[in-house]
Amino acid sequence: MNDILRGVIDMLKKLLSFMARLYPPPVWRPVVIFLLGIFCGLGLVVLHISNAFSYLSDDPATCMNCHVMTPQYATWQRSSHRERATCNDCHVPQDNVSRKFAFKAQDGMRHASMFTLRLEPQVIRIENDGRNVVQENCLRCHTGLIETLVAGGINEKSHIARMEKRCVDCHQEVPHGTVNSLASTPYARVPRLSPVVPDWISKIAKKKKTDDIYRQDRLKTQRKTLIRQ
Repeated sequence: MNDILRGVIDMLKKLLSFMARLYPPPVWRPVVIFLLGIFCGLGLVVLHISNAFSYLSDDPATCMNCHVMTPQYATWQRSSHRERATCNDCHVPQDNVSRKFAFKAQDGMRHASMFTLRLEPQVIRIENDGRNVVQENCLRCHTGLIETLVAGGINEKSHIARMEKRCVDCHQEVPHGTVNSLASTPYARVPRLSPVVPDWISKIAKKKKTDDIYRQDRLKTQRKTLIRQ
């Protein structure tokens, strides 16, 4: 027990020694603190603008953080799957929590980079890893149907072995329909992003705009009065 305690104390000493080396000299401390404050502030703003914490949930509206997903959200919203499955139920692994969030992080980084750099195609197509996950979830939810097919002599393994097809190869219109281009649902009602600017700033800007309009109208009225005179 004493050996373990000594080991922990030694580790803490090494950690404190390493942190002391990173500590800036007194001359540079105000500059370092100022720069750290800027970077921390920018990080918080980015987290707020991107609704980063919403990606930890299973809310389908989270997918609308990227407006290019409008066709996918609109078609799912009007499908039979809306009552039974969310986006994550089909597109994210459900066998364990660690794999679920690892897949969400990997897929989310790819989506975010493509959306930020404007690299998204006109027609968004699922990648091979995503196809495998969708296949897993099809089998997970429709186990009863598969058992019925097994009784009839057709099962998932024999079907793929003979035909080399997945469920979505035949049922590709479920639940997103057959048209998935960015312009396929121009008038769909979907959740909109919340304003990035805080309410108090919006009120100040609105009040200033109103005051400016009132001032301009007043100047116009005075000019008309002077012209008449």
